[in-house]
Amino acid sequence: MSVDHYYRLCNKNIGVPVEIRCHDGKTHVGVIDRVDREKVYLKPLDGYSRGPGIFFWGFGAGLLIGIPLGAIATLAFLPWGYW
Repeated sequence: MSVDHYYRLCNKNIGVPVEIRCHDGKTHVGVIDRVDREKVYLKPLDGYSRGPGIFFWGFGAGLLIGIPLGAIATLAFLPWGYW
């Protein structure tokens, strides 16, 4: 898939939990926070605690992982009950 494809896909799904596998074999799991033309930024799922239909950030809320769009091999959207 092209970088432009992943950019559009991630941009449409900000706030959605995903699993991203890179060409180097690394796997990243988190919620899409923002996207620019070079990277997708994830907030790790570890920072979530579940409330009554609403998700609140825990102590790890400031941590973002920037993943280059060109490094993405696969992108999978996770169901809300995954964590």
